[in-house]
Amino acid sequence: MGRAPAHVWVLVGAGLLAIGSSPILIRLAGDAPALTLAAWRTLAVTAVFAPVALVRSRAEVAAFSARDWALVLGAGVLLGLHFMAWIVSVQLTSIASASVLVTTSPVFIAVLGAVFLSERPSRRTSAAIAVAVVGAVLIGLSEGDGAGVYPNPALGNSLALGAAIMVSIYLLIGRSVRQRTSFVAYFALLNGAAAVTCVVGCVVAGVPLGLSWPVAGLALAMGIGPGLIGHGSFAYALKYLPAALIGLLSLAEPVFASTVALVAFGEVPTALGVVGMAVVLASIAAVVTSHDA
Repeated sequence: MGRAPAHVWVLVGAGLLAIGSSPILIRLAGDAPALTLAAWRTLAVTAVFAPVALVRSRAEVAAFSARDWALVLGAGVLLGLHFMAWIVSVQLTSIASASVLVTTSPVFIAVLGAVFLSERPSRRTSAAIAVAVVGAVLIGLSEGDGAGVYPNPALGNSLALGAAIMVSIYLLIGRSVRQRTSFVAYFALLNGAAAVTCVVGCVVAGVPLGLSWPVAGLALAMGIGPGLIGHGSFAYALKYLPAALIGLLSLAEPVFASTVALVAFGEVPTALGVVGMAVVLASIAAVVTSHDA
């Protein structure tokens, strides 16, 4: 962990600030279709990286094994589904709740690591996971009667948790693939698969891909900021840092997003919600710090 080059930490720091702007940009987009926003976001990143990959990584991509293709494309599909679920969640519940719940990924990384890597969680990890579930329940209860304040807090919170699970699997896959592939090749294919997933989601749901220019600008900002700078820095850092550590660092995101939401939108979390958020964040920190990640 301490051996990562200094520029990696600088990139991750910039990425965290960029990702922290995501829920703010989503809220500014108003009632624009969430699936359309996700499609534009991923298409923007793909438009930037696909030409670069064609020039710099064509031979590398051509040499990918079937397993590499399956892993990268699978991670891209998960990333696309994550974006769709995440954007919908911000439109249905508070920025604070959605941001906290989506950062429960370190908990799921620990669980999935135990299932697929035969790493049995310690007692501390198991206890922290149980406490995190309690915290998530508190957050849900705090906004259970939020009709009229937020459209559907229960569904929004559930989607944020689902987004956390999908990003956890995507990070674990990325950690494995990035050990043997370049950043440009991996990130271009990853976002290409995510973009196709989001566009297919729009087609299946019958959601139009068109956006008004002001909202399109916000969608493109989501692509360049949270998408390119945010997830790009994470994808780059996965070669040097464990997925669990990146999950821990992402805990800064809900603090930033909630603070901006309080100032910009007057979104004041309830007392029970604040307790739930504190419990979730403390539990995630306990999970990650219990590992030598």
